[in-house]
Amino acid sequence: MKKEAKKTTEKYVTDKTFQKAMADHAEIMTVLLKEIRTIHEDNKYFRQSISNLNIDNLSYDRKIKNLDARVEKLELKIK
Repeated sequence: MKKEAKKTTEKYVTDKTFQKAMADHAEIMTVLLKEIRTIHEDNKYFRQSISNLNIDNLSYDRKIKNLDARVEKLELKIK
């Protein structure tokens, strides 16, 4: 079964047809904007989480380097 496009008898777009199409577009745009906002919030949360992990990682690296230096000093005292 092949779908065929409706042929309009109107030569020009009427105000009624235009208003109906714009109402449909407004609904679609509302849904799209809602989805974009949701994605933006998810990305914001993800970036904050990654940032916190990176800060934690850097502080742990500093602590490990400090401990390495302390161990080296202790090893020198033992010798």
